Order: sequence, then structure tokens, then C-alpha cells
Amino acid sequence: VQLVESGGGFVQAGGSLRLSCSISGFIFDNRAIGWFRQAPGKEREGVSSIGSSDDSLDYADKYYADSVKGRFAISSDRDMNKVYLQMNSLKPEDTAVYYCALRRGGATMTIWHYDYWGQGTQVTVSS
Repeated sequence: VQLVESGGGFVQAGGSLRLSCSISGFIFDNRAIGWFRQAPGKEREGVSSIGSSDDSLDYADKYYADSVKGRFAISSDRDMNKVYLQMNSLKPEDTAVYYCALRRGGATMTIWHYDYWGQGTQVTVSS
């Protein structure tokens, strides 16, 4: 299983970025993708997650951290081979390395529930 993040960068406060997570090598249907972030000197934290128990994503579960609700939106292509995190109204406190992760099972914001991780992409928001 391989996960590759992209789309990070440098943006001014109030700006937007769209992160992408490309996933390959998994074959199980009941799966979830989570976005997590880690700022310097801080623990890794959950940002958002999306999960589905079937291939249609018609009943996908989505979760968001309170700090990003209303500003970030998670989405996926139909096959869940690509998952996106649209980040709007970015704040300096959103600065972190953002990781996507994959688990067999439903959506959750718990870090240790996830088995496969990408290498991360840096997001820097200036004030």
C-alpha cells in the first residue's frame, strides 16, 4: 500500500490550498482515509476523515476536527483512490506537515487506528 500527498505550499492567511492523497495497492472495500497534521513541537492530530463500507461512497462518513469545521472539506473520487482536503480561510495555526493515512474499517480521527501513512506535505500559512 502506498499513499502520496501533494498540494502543500506557502499561503497567506485567508488563502486556500487543496491537498491530494493518491492511494494505491489496497483491495479491501471497508476503508477510511484520514488527514492528520503535526506542527513543530506538537503532537500529531486528526484533521478530517472519510470512510465508506461500500464502493459507491453514497453513505460516506465524514468527520472534522472542531478547529477546521466550516473551513476544510474532505472529498474523494468514486474509487477512493484519491482523497482531497480543500482548505479555505487558512490561519497561521494551520501551519503543519499534513499526512494522509489509510485504515481498514470506518472513519475515525484516532491516529493509532490507521495502518498506512504517507510521507506528508508541508503547509505554511503566513500572517
